[in-house]
Amino acid sequence: MKTREQLIEDLGPRKFNRGGMVWVGFLLVLIVAGLIAYIDQLIQGQVVTNMRDYVLWGVYISNFVFFVATSFVSAIAVAALRLTNSQWRRPFVRLAEIVSLACIIMAGLTIMIDMARPDRILNLFIHARLQSPITWDVIIIPTFMAVSLLLLYFPLLPDLAILRDHYAKAKPRLRKIYGALALKWQWTEKQLRLQGRSVHLLALMIIPLGLILESIDAYLFSTTYRVGWDSSNFAPYFISGAMVAGLGALISVVYVVRRYRKLTEYITEYHFDKLGKLFNLALLVYVYFNVNEYVIPLFTSKKGESEHLETLLEGEFAPAFWAVTLVGLLLPAILTIFKRYRKPKALFTIAVIVVIGSWWKRYLIVTPTLLHPYLPIQGVPESWRHYFPSMHEWLITSATLAMALLIITLLVRYLPVISIDKLLEDQKAAVQPKTQES
Repeated sequence: MKTREQLIEDLGPRKFNRGGMVWVGFLLVLIVAGLIAYIDQLIQGQVVTNMRDYVLWGVYISNFVFFVATSFVSAIAVAALRLTNSQWRRPFVRLAEIVSLACIIMAGLTIMIDMARPDRILNLFIHARLQSPITWDVIIIPTFMAVSLLLLYFPLLPDLAILRDHYAKAKPRLRKIYGALALKWQWTEKQLRLQGRSVHLLALMIIPLGLILESIDAYLFSTTYRVGWDSSNFAPYFISGAMVAGLGALISVVYVVRRYRKLTEYITEYHFDKLGKLFNLALLVYVYFNVNEYVIPLFTSKKGESEHLETLLEGEFAPAFWAVTLVGLLLPAILTIFKRYRKPKALFTIAVIVVIGSWWKRYLIVTPTLLHPYLPIQGVPESWRHYFPSMHEWLITSATLAMALLIITLLVRYLPVISIDKLLEDQKAAVQPKTQES
């Protein structure tokens, strides 16, 4: 049994060591480089990108869809497990909330980056059309962001109060900051009851919001009637892919935090095994929807769809498609069936591969379809027939990924990564039966 001070030492705020400073410095360099590229893009216009009349959605939208998918982890790994009272979720539930919040913030920012005139963003609200999926995207993203923030913040209140009291004498400045964030938390019965109801309500809200968010993103594509997107399968296809991307990101973050913060006592192989089983289920479901998306059309597709599939299976995008499908999906789905591959290091390696594959999967969803426009491509430069992101696009995209990682890094640095308050409650509950027996 550990004291409150020992738990704070293990789980509370911690200074960056040299490795941590190098990591933050590296992320800041990427962010600054991306910011410079974005300013140049604002000055010169979208001509600095390789997006043209045909590929008008490029790597920015691919990146946006990836962030939206990854943010879905709060709905499956936090809300669903919280509502089912699965106790094994406790060591990683806060990390899932942090990942979700960081990703949905960057999803909203990425949409603004894709706009050639971000100064006109208010027009999305002022002149919104309810029949447009884009309008609903503009509504659902801020809503999901707000609920994700509250789902992280409300369970944090007792831990913030613990840190407020802990730093009362030693570090008055930290006490003031944590005290303001703790909102006068005193563990009163009224506060506990209100917190419990609020968290339960937010957990109920985040699941349908996540499903709506993923479905609306799918409708953005499928309602354009383009070859490759004209499918009623797209919404569940996106949702199953979001489960894979979100859990892969969560496993990666949990492993790194566990190793960096030396939390093997709190996040054990048992937890990774449980996460691995959930991950395997998500992978198998996603395999099923990929069969529906790519295999079945081979027998039933029309000419345009056949040409699109040929581009993916044998043409320009075939190397990326087969790498993403075989290495980034099928192989992980098979390996995670076996317990030896659900060990921490093995599962982390698989998760990283899946996350990289998930990002490129979004690229393959967006780009090949746009290169099959309504009318035949004619009378345009040869470069318009192909698309690969320019240096500006890569720098800006890398900056958004770095910003998401920086948000996660800073929140992990300043917040308890596992609930100290809940651990103290568990210890107290474990002692009481023994005391009664004696």
